[in-house]
Amino acid sequence: MTQPVSSAAASHSDYQMAILTRVGQILTSSPELNTAFAEIMQLLIEHMDMQRGSLVLLDESTGRLRIKAAVGLTPEEMERGTYAIGEGITGNVVATGRARVVPDIRKEPDFLNRTFSRDLAHLTQPVSFLCVPIRIEGRTVGALSCDKYFVSEEQLQSDAVFLGIISAFLSQAIQFNRLVMRQKEELLEENRQLRAQVRDRFRFENIIGDSPAMYEVFATVGQVANSRATVLLLGETGTGKEMIAKAIHYNSPRRDRPFVRVNCGALSDTLLESELFGHVKGSFTGAIRDKVGRFEAADGGTIFLDEIGTLNPQLQVKLLRVLQEREFERVGDTQTVKVDVRVIAATNVDLQEEVARGRFREDLFYRLNVVTIYLPPLRNRREDIPRLIDHFLDKYNAINGRNLRRMSREVLGALLRYPWPGNVRELENAIERAVVLSRGEDFTEDLLPLSVRMFASQRRSETTSESIETLAGRLAEQAISEWETREGEIYRLATERLEHALIARALAHCDGVKTRAADFLGINRNTLNKKVKELGITTAD
Repeated sequence: MTQPVSSAAASHSDYQMAILTRVGQILTSSPELNTAFAEIMQLLIEHMDMQRGSLVLLDESTGRLRIKAAVGLTPEEMERGTYAIGEGITGNVVATGRARVVPDIRKEPDFLNRTFSRDLAHLTQPVSFLCVPIRIEGRTVGALSCDKYFVSEEQLQSDAVFLGIISAFLSQAIQFNRLVMRQKEELLEENRQLRAQVRDRFRFENIIGDSPAMYEVFATVGQVANSRATVLLLGETGTGKEMIAKAIHYNSPRRDRPFVRVNCGALSDTLLESELFGHVKGSFTGAIRDKVGRFEAADGGTIFLDEIGTLNPQLQVKLLRVLQEREFERVGDTQTVKVDVRVIAATNVDLQEEVARGRFREDLFYRLNVVTIYLPPLRNRREDIPRLIDHFLDKYNAINGRNLRRMSREVLGALLRYPWPGNVRELENAIERAVVLSRGEDFTEDLLPLSVRMFASQRRSETTSESIETLAGRLAEQAISEWETREGEIYRLATERLEHALIARALAHCDGVKTRAADFLGINRNTLNKKVKELGITTAD
């Protein structure tokens, strides 16, 4: 019901101004065009004795005029209300851009009664028809029309002028509505493009993993994606459980529906229950309005429950019911909400151990454990590290405007040997850090995190020690085996061979300069000269 306009205005013009003020209020408070038009028509019915009205707009796709909104017409009558430009009174108004006033529709041949909403044969008194154009930026795009019982020619002309003013108000509202719709369509198109990009990103062939362990993961994901089965993802922190959950979703029939993630370990029990299932106003302190939970938000799509092992017993019971019945109640409400949602859960704890200790419900575990996918730690798929490095370099070079590219064998070796306790996430952070701190194209060891550098240094020390011991042991074993028949000479022969190799390599390393070679080996130059002669080592001088 529209708000009444005071009829105690000092004059007819004041009365009309009051109506126009109310029309302006309606248009600014009702962004939906049909709702606003219905309120305006109700205003005209109550205060100007109008019987019915319609808003006709040009359909740009067909070139025909169609009823966009109406009061006093059924949906079927509105559906029949289509006109070619120039056809009938409405079409003529749009074609010429001039208003038409028909005192008696029974006597007007141009009045088509296309909607069949008026029984012309049984009218007991004249019904007048007023139709005014609607213009946007100088172009006629539609018409506003109203019926009323005939009073006088003078009154009809006055009403037509007043309808023309209202049509100007409506034209602004229509223009704004079209702008909003255009922006909405652009946002929807942008959303469609983003979804397409996300789907492309999470295609199996675009997820990095050439190791046998990851091939096994991809094979399982490919099998379960098109099913409705609940999936449990197991693996250490940072192994990519969320990425695999998204791969399942975006390669499933639910790909165009929501993917909703909830970190069960990041919220308190009370907040988590509200986050998952929603709440009604006043259900607890701070619940100032109704809230839709994540399960409702994910309806038709997928909900990813990360760190599922942290759920308390009460929430485990509610989750079990959702998995079994696909229904629940919001916090503080008794009304049951039904949802169609696929559940993918993830954890880095041993749920079977949690069941054995009584901290996780056994029946919930088996409901979650329909299909289990284990994601290997990065240290068990080292062959994937080079491709991951390249991927993260491309990503963070683009983000930060850098060009870090060249990587020495030592740096690559350090990255390959490091155990990565934080898995792929830790590797990504390390590469991002290196890119941000870089000053050129060279990926030097100082760009690596301290933990990686310390591990590399320790490994080098251990490797050097082990290599010498291994080499010495192999040399001794080979000497004894080769010179077994020369008992009493084995020590001399082995020592001479080792001295010969050491001095020859030292001289080569020092460009044949004996002084430098002696210092390098840590012996006196005279001793070096003596050994060169004794062992028959050829030198440049």
